[in-house]
Amino acid sequence: MEIPAINLKAIVLVHWLLTVWGCMAWLPPSYAWGNFSVLAVGVWAIAQRDSIDAVLMFLIGIAVTILTDIIHFGIYYPLPEGLSEMNRDTFRFSAGMAILGLVLKPVSCFIIYQMYRERGGDYNVNFDLCLDTILSRSSMDNSFDVMAWFML
Repeated sequence: MEIPAINLKAIVLVHWLLTVWGCMAWLPPSYAWGNFSVLAVGVWAIAQRDSIDAVLMFLIGIAVTILTDIIHFGIYYPLPEGLSEMNRDTFRFSAGMAILGLVLKPVSCFIIYQMYRERGGDYNVNFDLCLDTILSRSSMDNSFDVMAWFML
């Protein structure tokens, strides 16, 4: 599947703009801190074009902010009844931009993952805990050997 060539700068700029607009009326400072800190990692990924770690950290950060954005929206979404018409419109615009940012984040994750692969990252993330080597070693018959192995 051929994906369009979207620049990392465009992804950071779009998410920055949607985060700024989303923070205008109703979201708490924790939403802004979380999203802007991840975007700072995105700037690092832009600055170091050959860094695999920067792109991976940006990818993980965007994925984590998907979950935190859902939590923020669930907690802070209810509209107070006493708002004037102008404040109500500002709330609707801010909520719409924050939700649009959340909807675009999975697409951004896919594109950033493609960039991670292009920079030489593995196709899959390997969380090997060495359990196969622990269970397959025949010299670890007693508990002392297992304890000594874990202390290394």
